[in-house]
Parts: sequence; structure tokens; C-alpha cells
Amino acid sequence: MSEPTADVIDLLAGVEHSSALDRIRDQRPVARENAQKSWAALFEPEDPGSVSVPERYAVAAFVAALHREPETARFYAEALARHDARLAAAVAAEAGRGRTEGPYGHYPEGPLSAEDRRGPVYHVSGDGRSVLGPRLAAALEHTHLLVFRPRDASAAALQALLDAGWSTTDIVTLSQLVAFLSFQIRVVAGLRALAAA
Repeated sequence: MSEPTADVIDLLAGVEHSSALDRIRDQRPVARENAQKSWAALFEPEDPGSVSVPERYAVAAFVAALHREPETARFYAEALARHDARLAAAVAAEAGRGRTEGPYGHYPEGPLSAEDRRGPVYHVSGDGRSVLGPRLAAALEHTHLLVFRPRDASAAALQALLDAGWSTTDIVTLSQLVAFLSFQIRVVAGLRALAAA
């Protein structure tokens, strides 16, 4: 088994040992430890099951690029490229195509409908689909929905994943990846803002 990766949030935020940011993170040692354990469980699992490590990094690279957090996007794109350079290039191209501003979508009819906002529905390009394959293409389309249109999540969206070969357990893993990346990106951005201040 490979040596565990150093604390990824520290790495992405540029937290140096004994720095002010390090002392801030040390005030919540359990949160710090659990964030790294969550990362390791998602990206360095002893048994990845039917969601391969390259698929995990592909989703992560796509999410990070959509969030436009440069250090995090670079980290996951480079990690994916070490597994599969052609796949990394396809994911980067799709992330470029999928960039937009959000959130948007439609709530069920009711008081929240006043917050409905139109926006594009992302579909993987034909060229991207030929590299990604149907399974990963479906994952990126669903990931885009979770990042920009969470209010449009539906049984039909989940069925599209099932139809592309994602099991219910795989879908949970996919959702965990997207949720964790959103958390990690916000923490990194917050730490970098603190450092700049």
C-alpha cells in the first residue's frame, strides 16, 4: 500500500507548519483529521469497489474546474493526468464547456418558485463522450446538475446514472465526491482569504 497523502487541505491552501493558518486549523483538530480521513476514503480507498480511482479523480477534476478554484483544480487535474492523460484532457475540455454561473433551476410549485432561475442544461459533447464513455459522461452531467442545479435533482436524473451503469452504491459514492469537493474548495478558499488578510 502506498504512503498516505499529506493533509490535502493544508497543501492546497499553502498552510505551512507552525504558521498562523496552521495554528487556526489546530484549534479544530478533530475536524482537521476527519477532513483528511474523508479525502483518503474517497481517493485512496483500500477497496475502491466499482468506482475506479481514475473515475474518482475525473469527477474531482471536473468539480474543481467548475468551481474555478485554481490550486484545487490544478491538483486534481494533475492527479487525473497521472492516471490517464487523455481522460484528463477530455475532462478539462468538458469543464470548459460546462462553466456557468449558478445556482439556477426550478423549485416545485410553491413559495420558493419565486427564486426559480433559468440556466443551461449541460450535456457532454460528442468528442468528450467518445473518450469518457457512457458511464463517466453520465457522471459528469449529473455532477454539473449537483453543482449548478441542485434544485432540479430528480428520480429521472438518478435513472440516467443507473442506465449508464452506475449502481445505487456507486451513486452514493458519486454524491459523496461532489459534496466533499464542494466542502474542501470552500475551506481552501477561506484559508487563502485569511492568509491574504
